[in-house]
Amino acid sequence: MTSFPSVQDLRLVEAVARHGSLGAAGRELLISQPAVSNRLAALERRVGERLFDRDTTGARPTPAGRALCAEAAHVLNHLGEIFDRARAAAHARTFTVGTFSSLAPWLFPALDELVDGATVHQVVDHGDRLTASVGEGSLDAAFVAVANQMRLPATVSAVPVGSDRLAALTPAGVSVSKGRHPFAGLDVVAYTYDMSTEALHERLCELGARPRTAATAETAVRMARRMKCPAVLPRGLGRAYAQEDDRLSPAPMPGRLTLFMVSRRPPAQELAAVVRLLPARLGLRRVSAAGVGDQFGGS
Repeated sequence: MTSFPSVQDLRLVEAVARHGSLGAAGRELLISQPAVSNRLAALERRVGERLFDRDTTGARPTPAGRALCAEAAHVLNHLGEIFDRARAAAHARTFTVGTFSSLAPWLFPALDELVDGATVHQVVDHGDRLTASVGEGSLDAAFVAVANQMRLPATVSAVPVGSDRLAALTPAGVSVSKGRHPFAGLDVVAYTYDMSTEALHERLCELGARPRTAATAETAVRMARRMKCPAVLPRGLGRAYAQEDDRLSPAPMPGRLTLFMVSRRPPAQELAAVVRLLPARLGLRRVSAAGVGDQFGGS
């Protein structure tokens, strides 16, 4: 015998609890009172607990019965909506889209607005794993910055969305020197969303800094404020988190970050259409495929 309760079991305990009577529950379910009593006793044996206290005045749920009745009501309500959700899915487009954690708070609200009439299921993970998921077919698209730094699956293509440069966010009251070593003697919290973290740390050391790694852009900004030191991060994310008294300036190091949309070939029309609209929403500069040369594309 399966350990799962049947829908009939769930309907039985819900009806008995609601009516407080085995007879009334039986009339609703079109079964006799003895049948209700027998089925309830069998269910109690399977659960291993008494579910209702029964006497001549009616049936009252025990603590175990109240817990089972609450679960039964939840499951029955969910089951009642299954056909409605299936019918709705037949007439609505749904996309599963992934990105990295720092971009998620900005990308997903923008997609929700721009992909009109479609539902976007959100996935957050590292860029390489997201790209692999697109190749396997479990994601419709991924917005990542590593597409030009890895070998892409043969089934996908990468389209540049926009470019960004690193910026230095300096909290109020923090001073940065001028000259060849602007970060001399300072802790500097660093965050970048591509694979250049090691190179960024090396460059910060050359500028006199003591680099500290942050897991996300928000973490970098919060650490910088707590430690009273600069943070180096992508300019678009720096603008998103900067406060009125913060100073945001170009970072004293070269380099450009490019955000790509990685998707199966060909990309869904609705997703392809939003690519040109996203740079303005994310604080990026628009870039053409020609602008990134052969750094993107299938393997």
